Amino acid sequence: MAEIRLQGITKIFDKKVRAVDEVDLTIADQEFMVLLGPSGCGKTTLMRMIAGLEYPEYGRVSIGNRDVTDLPPRRRDISMVFQSYAVFPHLTVFDNVAFGLRMKNVTKAEIKRRVEGAAELVQLGPYLERYPAQLSGGQRQRVAVARAIVMEPAVLLMDEPLSNLDALLRLNFRAELKRLVGELKTTTIYVTHDQVEAMSLGDRIAVMREGRIVQCGTPMEIYDRPATQFVGSFIGSPPMNFLRGRIERSNGHVQVGLGDQTLTAPSTLAGRSAGEVLVGIRAENIEAEAAPAAGAIAARTEVVEPLGSHLLVTAAVGDQRLKIQARTDFPAQPDAPLWLRPEPDKLRWFDPESGQELDAR
Repeated sequence: MAEIRLQGITKIFDKKVRAVDEVDLTIADQEFMVLLGPSGCGKTTLMRMIAGLEYPEYGRVSIGNRDVTDLPPRRRDISMVFQSYAVFPHLTVFDNVAFGLRMKNVTKAEIKRRVEGAAELVQLGPYLERYPAQLSGGQRQRVAVARAIVMEPAVLLMDEPLSNLDALLRLNFRAELKRLVGELKTTTIYVTHDQVEAMSLGDRIAVMREGRIVQCGTPMEIYDRPATQFVGSFIGSPPMNFLRGRIERSNGHVQVGLGDQTLTAPSTLAGRSAGEVLVGIRAENIEAEAAPAAGAIAARTEVVEPLGSHLLVTAAVGDQRLKIQARTDFPAQPDAPLWLRPEPDKLRWFDPESGQELDAR
């Protein structure tokens, strides 16, 4: 069992900067957890405290029902893959992967068995006698991953391991990494600022901002129902659209006005006093029409971006702008009118002051 439990973890730098602020998180045995957030949000600092490379001011870290807060990294049964490859240039691939095992005085026969097994998992079998200078960037990153998994750790920690690879290599290696972790069945924590990596790799995602976890859930939970405006704007490409509307009441019905047009609001907003509300909607959940249609919102096209599988249209509704995904054959032209029909069950409602979702389920 390698369940990880973080209780009230806090890290303060320079006696005033709370890099991590009272984080509570439980990561299940064999779960792939992604820590996601912008630079400076505290995700790497949190991982370093799990690894034992930083000591928390407050809180406790447990791995497998064992309190490891005061233990050094070597006694936590973890392995870590860093952003840089950090391979030894003067050692062969075999010796790089075997380095940690030799430090633990593992027998030669066992080292050979485990190194060859790890190399096969990351598709490095034919390259064991090569030196890092004879490898591509992706192959060197595989060496770093093999060196971590050969230790057969209870916990595997990865700090943005794909960020030094080019786009195509990242795409291919991401799929390989997901397959590999699934085979290893090791509890894994993965740090990234790339929301595509987070969505594709994680069993769950913990979205961080200013040292705190603002939402934790499965990739589709976070994508479909962000807990805050920040999460909606950080997850997704393009990000979720947010339109500022005003709650209106007419004949006992609650509506949200967008300029001179209205949207039907859910009954759960009936208790809110008249005032502004943010309406969130994903680009793919808006149907574009080239002619007026009943219940559609009038808009004007500003920019059309052909992206192969679809058109990304920037449109204006009054003085507000939003993105729409349209069919490639949609007759979109700059400065032309169009009409938008958002899917009612995909509308999300947020408080404009706090940014919190208003639970409209």
